[in-house]
Amino acid sequence: MMMMTASTLVAEPKNLFDADALTTYTPEQLAPLNIMQIMEQIPHRHPFLLVDAVTAHEQAKWIEGYKNVSINEHYFQGHFPNQPIMPGVLQIEALAQLGGVLMSFTPKGQGKLGVFAGLDNVRFRRMVVPGDKLDLRMELIKMRGPVCKMKGIASVDGQPAVEAELMFSFVDQA
Repeated sequence: MMMMTASTLVAEPKNLFDADALTTYTPEQLAPLNIMQIMEQIPHRHPFLLVDAVTAHEQAKWIEGYKNVSINEHYFQGHFPNQPIMPGVLQIEALAQLGGVLMSFTPKGQGKLGVFAGLDNVRFRRMVVPGDKLDLRMELIKMRGPVCKMKGIASVDGQPAVEAELMFSFVDQA
């Protein structure tokens, strides 16, 4: 598979009948990504790929996307059978994967694997249940060498579900 870069992305027209609506994105403003394009950027796969789409992002600054939470998710079989709730650690993992997509478009992150180096200020604000659309946003706070720190928030219907600061270290992929 070809690794996508900022210069190769072209957006779909917002109105399929309006050719003038086609937008070419600069390296700072990158086009939305579908699930297949996300899988070109990070190694996660079903059932552990927790980002369905990237809706907007600005290179090396921020990224937004979402996860549609379905009753068919494997973890709902045991968490909890009579009251299904998306585990908080998987909400954090969804934010981390979105951050990995953002960093895959930076020179320090291209071709690397981002692994957790730390979590700070984690707060769970509401339960996430089947049928929810988990909106995700990550912002790069700082980067030093192969380590970066990001602030993330996941929300449902505009209400925060989880907030956290995540630290990543970038290692060579096997």
